[in-house]
Amino acid sequence: MATPKVEVRTTADGSSTLYVPELDEHYHSTNGAIQEAQHVYLGAGLEPVLAAATGMVWVLEVGFGTGLNALLTLQHSLTSPHPIFYDTIEKHPLPPAVIDTLGVERYVLNPELLDYHQQLHAAGWGAPVALTPQFALYKIAGTLQATLLSEDTYHVIYFDAFAPEKQPEMWTDAVFQQLYDATAPGGVLVSYCAKGSFRRSLKAAGWLVEKIPGPAGKREMTRARKAG
Repeated sequence: MATPKVEVRTTADGSSTLYVPELDEHYHSTNGAIQEAQHVYLGAGLEPVLAAATGMVWVLEVGFGTGLNALLTLQHSLTSPHPIFYDTIEKHPLPPAVIDTLGVERYVLNPELLDYHQQLHAAGWGAPVALTPQFALYKIAGTLQATLLSEDTYHVIYFDAFAPEKQPEMWTDAVFQQLYDATAPGGVLVSYCAKGSFRRSLKAAGWLVEKIPGPAGKREMTRARKAG
């Protein structure tokens, strides 16, 4: 499973992303990788779920990429009373040499968080690892379509695949039905994408869909909820 060639780019908030020339696509928003992750996945997804939680919270991330969403979620878990189980699926795991070129020490200034960044990437694929008493990580190398997900499990889904025109196989009715079935009643799915075709596929699977303000550089994003 070859990893596409990538180039490191600095985004507007000083954090790094990767650019894939083959797809003409970035892993994160060039308007700010960290601010996008904070706005879309934590602010619109994780934080409201944690505020209403009564026990552990189970997160599924579609697209581990550079590990940024996982790192920010782990950081959030350090001050949360609710343990977080974090499952993440990645078709093209990045080699350590690429991760090293990101230069995260330039914008992640907390030494503890830098250590956790290393641990996230050092963790093996295919087996759960407890990185802290409040955060367990399970990295799955492969495709979402080939991954067997337990029904009614996830409280939050970070849908962070490449854009529909770049990776169309990830934006099908069948994919969003699979994710709907794996989501716990009342659970949410969040994505940077706000395309009409995406929202229609979500609705076809049973999701309750809303458009909400997007991160810097994007007018809108999508949040969907499973009734419960």
